[in-house]
Amino acid sequence: MSASHPDKSTQLDILAIAAHRDDVEQTCGGTLLKMAQKGQRTGILDLTQGEMGTRGTAADREREANEAARLLRVEWRRALEIPDGRVENTWVNRLKIARVIRRVRPRVVILPYWKGRHPDHYTCSTLGYEACFLAGLKKLEIAAKLREKGFDLESDDELAPYRPFKIVYATLYYDVRPTFVVDISEEFEDRLAALMAYKSQFEDQQEGSGIFPVHAEIRDRIHSMARFYGMLAGVKYAEPFLQKEVGLVEDLLTIPVQSI
Repeated sequence: MSASHPDKSTQLDILAIAAHRDDVEQTCGGTLLKMAQKGQRTGILDLTQGEMGTRGTAADREREANEAARLLRVEWRRALEIPDGRVENTWVNRLKIARVIRRVRPRVVILPYWKGRHPDHYTCSTLGYEACFLAGLKKLEIAAKLREKGFDLESDDELAPYRPFKIVYATLYYDVRPTFVVDISEEFEDRLAALMAYKSQFEDQQEGSGIFPVHAEIRDRIHSMARFYGMLAGVKYAEPFLQKEVGLVEDLLTIPVQSI
């Protein structure tokens, strides 16, 4: 068995972890683009390669994911080899993700919300959180543990413990009131273009026609959801997030969003 080797020189500010290629584009792509435009280093870790999708192949999804990453100005994107449709919270899967966390050392991790229709999505949430915790354990030798399971890792793959400072949850896939939203009014069109880069998924075709919306409806759906969350905060378009922690305010006069 083998495991892919993330770039050794990469250190990210923000890492979004999702089950499938195109999940990030749908839930927090505008936010990643906005942060990249502010000079922050962003990355995406897709847990699967999309081989079980009704439309397209894993190779199609890889090409499309790379183009979407370019449009979102993402500096780093990789996909693990966790089986599509079988994202399970196992010891090995936690180690695989924890290894990436130690490699790219993000300050912020974005995970999907922990409830939803698709088992891969909500499992990714718990799996990602527990991997972030494991990545910070000083005595956990991740590379050695993976080698015991048959993974072929490089000799210099022993990485220092690291734990992200902040974990936030992208809630667009589930009907829950967000803790905060990010204004993506200026990024909306580019975020839509990144999603539309997945031609295998969103161009009109016979395969999956009873499951997927027609192309003409997709913009309306994306527009309506972004507009809804934007209106909650008094902006045009926004993406919703939730944090488990209580927020901290230093100055009441600087709290955004008007009350009345």
